[in-house]
Amino acid sequence: MNLKEELQQLNDKLDKFRRKLAVAEQRGDAGVILQFKREIATVTKRIGSIKGQQDRLLNKEGQDIKNLPFKRELTSQEQANMGQLKKTVKDLVVVHPMTKLGRQMGLTKVTGYAPSAF
Repeated sequence: MNLKEELQQLNDKLDKFRRKLAVAEQRGDAGVILQFKREIATVTKRIGSIKGQQDRLLNKEGQDIKNLPFKRELTSQEQANMGQLKKTVKDLVVVHPMTKLGRQMGLTKVTGYAPSAF
């Protein structure tokens, strides 16, 4: 299971536990309330751990891309004909500024990274 799926499952569990906690608080069942509060705390801690792991992986990927020897912003014509550009430039990595990776790298324009000039 990848991190995204695990994070989604944990968020679903957290939502379920919060709903059950609300029902238990309406009933005034102290034992069940305490149990669900512990469950919520453990799931929240695990969610934080997974988000931290995702951030580390994203930072590592961003550094790997930034270490490629050649980079430049892509023109609108190149962006429109992306298939042809990727066929002509070997190992081209295109990063859009609105993706997670693009925001993490601080990009403002669509940028191409490659091991050789293009």
